[in-house]
Amino acid sequence: MRSSLVALVLLAALPAATLADGLDRAVGKALFDRIWVQAPSSTAANDGLGPLFNEKSCASCHSGKALSAKITPLPDGTLAQRGLVTRLADPQGVPDPVYGRQIQPRAVSGLTSEGTVTYALPDEPGGPLAVVFAPSRGDLAAATRLGPRQAPSLRGIGLIETVDEAAILANAAAPKPDGVSGRPRLLEIDGQSVVGRFGWKASAATLDQVTSDAFRLDIGMSSPLAPFPHGDCTAAQPDCLAAPDGRSPEFDGEEISSEMIRLLNAYLAGLAAPAPVEPAPLGAALFASTGCAACHVPSLKARDGGTVAIYSDLLLHDMGAGLDDGVGEPGVASSEWRTAPLASLTFRTGDGRRFLHDGRAGTIDEAIRAHGGEATAAKTRYEALAAADRAALIAYLETL
Repeated sequence: MRSSLVALVLLAALPAATLADGLDRAVGKALFDRIWVQAPSSTAANDGLGPLFNEKSCASCHSGKALSAKITPLPDGTLAQRGLVTRLADPQGVPDPVYGRQIQPRAVSGLTSEGTVTYALPDEPGGPLAVVFAPSRGDLAAATRLGPRQAPSLRGIGLIETVDEAAILANAAAPKPDGVSGRPRLLEIDGQSVVGRFGWKASAATLDQVTSDAFRLDIGMSSPLAPFPHGDCTAAQPDCLAAPDGRSPEFDGEEISSEMIRLLNAYLAGLAAPAPVEPAPLGAALFASTGCAACHVPSLKARDGGTVAIYSDLLLHDMGAGLDDGVGEPGVASSEWRTAPLASLTFRTGDGRRFLHDGRAGTIDEAIRAHGGEATAAKTRYEALAAADRAALIAYLETL
């Protein structure tokens, strides 16, 4: 009783804005952890899952300290994983006519899933994952390619939205060494051109869009920004399109309301990146001298006039044939990738955490050596370092 009274006194002493933020994040965390169920159900606030889906909750894909994918090699070379999905498209970004943008290997009761997917480690370090898809709804189109994508770290994701768009564009226009270029991905939203900054291909400009797309593709649920109650189902899947949905007037006519998206993003935006540490002089110097900082820019200007330390320029770069999986997006080549922020790298070491877009690299060293294209010169300098200097550079990266 006494502890409860103390808690109430402390809550009453908090500013109203602080208290509201805390409550919003707590509700957002509950939404992040919620296990969604198929419609119709007795609790309308929980239904709408599928009909086809990858997981039943956000937390299923984003787990551990980094809130990212967990990928564990098994003795036979295959991977036990949560948070690894397979995108589908041709090099121009055209989705598969039957399976859509992503393979959903799970389905609600009474419906057939799209099949099973098995992942295996590459034969050579730095090579692509082996993906075996056993389809249950007919063959893929001849031009369709399979692109594994691991759920990224959510630690510090809110920082990305605070970067000033003008700073991204200015950095894109600035001259760079070693043949590095980098370009912004421009998206049309409400008739305006804005810079994409989230996702492996910079496919979203806002955290709202990121969350809405994840609900649609991974969980199969609609929201005002992604009003598709049957998720990624296509016209070639009439049974999926005919399945019941969980749309409700209480949720803006969709399965997930704008308010639910806002609360969930309040939680995501509050996920802290690591506290800054004083960098080891040698590691920080090597990060710059090898050329890593040309793309993994330590900080960018923030909208409020400060700086944001995310270690990314948020631009697209051609990373060469080695990282080209053949899966493009409209206006983005299959070999182009947005520079991955390194701000939460310290949370992504060990415990089934892997690196690069498909998790092919088991260590930071393997990830660097897999770089190509515009990053070739930086990789070459890294490989030419003495072993002690490479270790110092990696130790520095592990503090980010």
